[in-house]
Amino acid sequence: MNEEHKSGRIFDWAILRRLYDFVRPYQGRFYLLIGIIMLAACLAPLTPLLIRYTIDNVIGMGDYQQLTVMLAIMIGVLVMQAIVQFSNTYLSGWLGQYVIRDIRVQLYRKILQLRLKFFDNTPIGRLVTRSISDVETLADVFSEGMAAIAGDILQLVLIIGVMFYTDWRLAAISLSTIPLMLFSTYVFKEKIKKSFNEVRTAVANLNSFVQEHITGMNIVQIFGSEQIEAEKFQEINNEHRQANIRSIWYYSVYYPVADIISAVAVGLVVWYGAKQIINADVTFGTVTAFVMFINLFFRPIRMLADRFNTLQMGIVSTDRILKLLDSDEFTLNNGTHAPATLRGEVEFNHVWFAYNNEDYVLRDISFRVSAGETVAFVGATGAGKSSIINLLSRFYDINKGEILVDGVDVHEYELGHLRRNIGVVLQDVFLFSDTIENNITLGDKRISHEKMVEAAKLVGVHDFIERLPGGYQYNVMERGSTLSVGQRQLISFVRAMVQDPKIIVLDEATSSVDTETEEMIQNAISTLMKGRTAIVIAHRLSTIQKANNIIVVDKGRIVEQGNHEELLQREGFYANLYRMQYKEMV
Repeated sequence: MNEEHKSGRIFDWAILRRLYDFVRPYQGRFYLLIGIIMLAACLAPLTPLLIRYTIDNVIGMGDYQQLTVMLAIMIGVLVMQAIVQFSNTYLSGWLGQYVIRDIRVQLYRKILQLRLKFFDNTPIGRLVTRSISDVETLADVFSEGMAAIAGDILQLVLIIGVMFYTDWRLAAISLSTIPLMLFSTYVFKEKIKKSFNEVRTAVANLNSFVQEHITGMNIVQIFGSEQIEAEKFQEINNEHRQANIRSIWYYSVYYPVADIISAVAVGLVVWYGAKQIINADVTFGTVTAFVMFINLFFRPIRMLADRFNTLQMGIVSTDRILKLLDSDEFTLNNGTHAPATLRGEVEFNHVWFAYNNEDYVLRDISFRVSAGETVAFVGATGAGKSSIINLLSRFYDINKGEILVDGVDVHEYELGHLRRNIGVVLQDVFLFSDTIENNITLGDKRISHEKMVEAAKLVGVHDFIERLPGGYQYNVMERGSTLSVGQRQLISFVRAMVQDPKIIVLDEATSSVDTETEEMIQNAISTLMKGRTAIVIAHRLSTIQKANNIIVVDKGRIVEQGNHEELLQREGFYANLYRMQYKEMV
């Protein structure tokens, strides 16, 4: 079943216990909240009882002096109820916000640890829903969930007990409409539960659609699909509107029906009570108190349907969040090996890798790169070149074989340490909506401004950055939209170099830049590759002719390897590819 449509059980104790683990750091305030809710339930029957006593024993006796005392007592009770209500509302809200803050931080930390395979299979809009909407739902669990339900049930039990203690006949008549109220509440709960599921699904669809299409807005506009996409969005938005209207309709029907049932109960009490007053079997104060009891009794019942649905939605949201937090399928296992320095030796031994099941994209890959050497990978699109460097940085884990860095399996390395020693420059550059400095350092406090400037000068972009408004504090906006493709590529190059990595990986790093920018990068590479291991993937064979070893990959297998001259002499795959590119240049 699609997880967006799961309704879940109202009292899933396993999930509630896990949810309590998040409450544990604030358990003192949690128990205080429980006590306040219980106190509120106990105070609820006091006002009708005080009204009854005042009417029968004070007003009826004409004792105006005691009337002032009773009014003062009732005002005191009302003030106490107001204080308790304020404490309840504030404390439940405070607790909910602190808990969802902790859950959201823990959830985001988990997302940061997931393999790229998870993001390949999971829409970003759904992750946004998990991190924002689902976590926000948990706040309502504390303000209107378990504790509030327990308080409502205690209030109902106390009121029923007081009613029967006061007059069992009026109590029986007052509760005669309860079966009808319970039936209508049950029907409403089931209908609104289905409606809430539809609304949640519609919200997830909206999040996914908007995120994806805003990100790809340039494609939409390039192909003139604005009207088509607007119609698609309107259709999804209409589904969201209809789902919300259905929930509004159920509320619009339920509350008037509940009020009518409550009014019928009041009418029956007044009708029967009036006859008993005439016969002097019941006092006027008792009938008045029962009218108030009915209102106090039916209000929690009306709210219970909403509270149960809130709790149920919270259980479903918690279940989805916990499944993500507990998932080990996509979590990268972190080692402990973190040597002070790396030499930069890289070795692949009979590596097999598949993105899905056993549909292998790499088959029995073996090669070795000595420290300080440069190895280049060439081959057709989809041959598996990028997969090789993804495995080296453990963006994905292999199916079979082993990958060694300095003779140690990459799984044994502390992941952050491993990746800091592998500087990666990708073809598709991503810049955050932030300053150039923060895009280069990524918030790493260990990287000083002087070190960043030094790396920028080596790459040859320092002067360009200084000419921007604010220099290194210039905000590049989302995805670096205010910079050219070449400028973004150069900044990403500085981002890799500032870590002073022992291994440099260039994945088509010069394919999206002009000749002048490519020349700047090549000059920087010549300087920065000294003493470092370099792994280069390039379509332009002219950029890799000086590599110590060129590996030709085809359909996930190594078909040739050697230096430039050796491969040309073999008249194989590489030689054919070289002649094709030479003809294109001519």
